[in-house]
Amino acid sequence: MSRKKIVGEWLKIVVGLLVFAFGVHLTIFADIGLAPWDCLGMGIAKHTPLNYGVSMTLIAVTVLFIDIALKERIGFGTIIDALLTGNFVQMFNSLNPFPLNTVVWYGIGFMLIGFVFMALGMWIYMSAQQCCGPRDALLVGLGKRMPRVPIGVVEILLWAVVLLIGFLLGGPVGIGTLISTFGAGLVMQFVYSMIRFEPRKMKHRDVFAVARELKG
Repeated sequence: MSRKKIVGEWLKIVVGLLVFAFGVHLTIFADIGLAPWDCLGMGIAKHTPLNYGVSMTLIAVTVLFIDIALKERIGFGTIIDALLTGNFVQMFNSLNPFPLNTVVWYGIGFMLIGFVFMALGMWIYMSAQQCCGPRDALLVGLGKRMPRVPIGVVEILLWAVVLLIGFLLGGPVGIGTLISTFGAGLVMQFVYSMIRFEPRKMKHRDVFAVARELKG
């Protein structure tokens, strides 16, 4: 029974990542500038044979190894996230038959709707309770090593470095970048309050805990 439950949780993670990826796709389709990590992914894709999806997977796997080096908790959810999310976004980008949006106000609307899907995807994903994604784990790991610096400041510094590299590589920066930086969290909080979901109450299990459950 425990094994069926865990497999069900893995399927929930995949579904959650699909929903999340569709939200990210909408923020790209908006064509008004991207969030820092997506900007970096597009920048790498611009200068290499890799597409956006493979670039984001490469970034996620690299961050995953940094998380391991920082001795952060790694769950199957973290690994699945690293391997699938970027490729899911690329799939939606490739399947979309419409050209990128050219109207700023429409773009803002698409981006806000994208944030809603991202929040819902994270809700589905996190409810499996198998740890957070690589980038969130990196933020936590850095925060632990700078205890005197507020975690919000650590996040801004991390985003600034990622965004600068992405910008220098030619990643798209615009009003959407600013909206993503400040608006995504607000939309997420609104969605979670509507569905009465509190992420901090989740009791995540790392790969070792889940492996023990599978053996049992």
